[in-house]
Amino acid sequence: MTALQTWTAPESEDLTLDPVERAIEEIAAGRPVVVVDDEDRENEGDLIAASELITPQTIAFMMRECSGMICAPMTGAELDRLGLGQMVEQNTESMRTAFTVTVDGTPEHGVTTGISAADRATTLRLLADPAAGTGDFVRPGHIFPLRARDGGVLTRNGHTEAAVDLARLAGLRPAAAICEIAGEDGSMLRLPQLVPFARQHGFAIISIADLIEYRRRTEGPP
Repeated sequence: MTALQTWTAPESEDLTLDPVERAIEEIAAGRPVVVVDDEDRENEGDLIAASELITPQTIAFMMRECSGMICAPMTGAELDRLGLGQMVEQNTESMRTAFTVTVDGTPEHGVTTGISAADRATTLRLLADPAAGTGDFVRPGHIFPLRARDGGVLTRNGHTEAAVDLARLAGLRPAAAICEIAGEDGSMLRLPQLVPFARQHGFAIISIADLIEYRRRTEGPP
């Protein structure tokens, strides 16, 4: 089955996840990976790719097969450099996901309405471009930047931080594209459905818990 085909996830008895090393290699090659968090947290999976290497094809897959909102986790330093402040002063969202004001790339970069897969991919690549500045974006837009906590998953065990960590570990700019994975009926896929989803589409799948363990093992104490 290709990435262009619609697929309904069955439940899987084999819930074996991939090594974090494989996910890092996939991100470095410009391919997306599935990242799951804990049962006692959101208990959801996100498809994650590096913004620096994002393509319209990957965005189209996210739009069609994942159904969630496409966001752009980034470091606080980069968001500050681009003048992208928090969406609200008091964040009351359950997971304290740090949304900033939304953006699109400017028409000078070929962005039109901002909603197409090509437009969103352009905006995401601009967000990862160290040469881009505040004048390269219009506000509001169709991409939702997210402010990752300093320290990554060692500070907060969220998809936002996992995405930035994976991009950084892959040797790329610390900016990513993420999209929550929902089923055909609109409900969120859980681990027993996420594993076959990843296998069917050829994606690596890891957990945030394993990424935390990997960083502690390879980086040592902070």
